[in-house]
Amino acid sequence: MAVTPLELVHVAAIAADDKKAQDIVIIDLENETDMCDYFLICTASSKAQADAVLEAIEEKVKKNCQEAPLSVEGKAGSGWTLMDYGAVVIHVFRPEAREYFRIECLWGDAPRVNFGLEGQAELDSSDKNK
Repeated sequence: MAVTPLELVHVAAIAADDKKAQDIVIIDLENETDMCDYFLICTASSKAQADAVLEAIEEKVKKNCQEAPLSVEGKAGSGWTLMDYGAVVIHVFRPEAREYFRIECLWGDAPRVNFGLEGQAELDSSDKNK
């Protein structure tokens, strides 16, 4: 990886924010699991917006980080698409799927990363800022 996982997740978060993704959450998993270093989770209000968010992330990460996803799963209108960059895993949800799966709750004790983006979910006082 030519850039750090933190740099890659930052670029991806900016791309999602540029396409008006909502409730953007970045979870720092470096000390929590060997699966990956960061999760980026966001919500798109429609299938068209989800497609635009995914395309923007892929293009911006490719341009700025020279990285392509290892895999993309769930595009067939499932309400949840996952882009795997190895150290960074990106989840783009439709509102119903995000509410149903609530994956950020599974990592409730892991620190959140705040880049101050417009669409970034508010951090409550128990969350740690980076």
